[in-house]
Amino acid sequence: MPRAFWFLRHGETDWNARNLSQGAVDIPLNENGLAQARLAAGKLRHRGITAIMCSDLSRARVTAEIVAGHLGLPVRVDPALREVSFGTQEGQPMSEWFSEWVAGTLTPDGAESFRALRVRASGAINRALELPAPVLIVAHGAFFRAIRAEMGLEPNFRTPNGTPLFCEPGRPVWSLLPAE
Repeated sequence: MPRAFWFLRHGETDWNARNLSQGAVDIPLNENGLAQARLAAGKLRHRGITAIMCSDLSRARVTAEIVAGHLGLPVRVDPALREVSFGTQEGQPMSEWFSEWVAGTLTPDGAESFRALRVRASGAINRALELPAPVLIVAHGAFFRAIRAEMGLEPNFRTPNGTPLFCEPGRPVWSLLPAE
């Protein structure tokens, strides 16, 4: 991840509102999530964004399409930007297991480990950053936790739905600046 980029976590879903782990289950945006995507689109105008990459899950793809419509850009879909599979924990309440998963001390049955997600997420971001800058990446919360870890930041931080963040390299850690 050698250069700055924009990151946008998809808008809210009903499962987000209920604090349920979605993982790779394709849960659509709710009305609030659609409104968040439209608000994010307004915040991302005049930022010079040249490309939009997103996950293939509908909550990220629809968020990206709403932003792209405001920016007049196409959306490129990369399945490697997909949210982690939480295996047996998908659809279950977020609880202690999640912090243990981030710490690498627990991987639910059928789930992708946090370490494996970090490798996949880093590769996906690096491929996206081969495009002309600045790039907007629309993806997911646990996915961004893996990216935060790669940036030298505390990974177990909940990124708000629909809030664009400018991610800028720094030494020793990156800075994350919300779009105003």
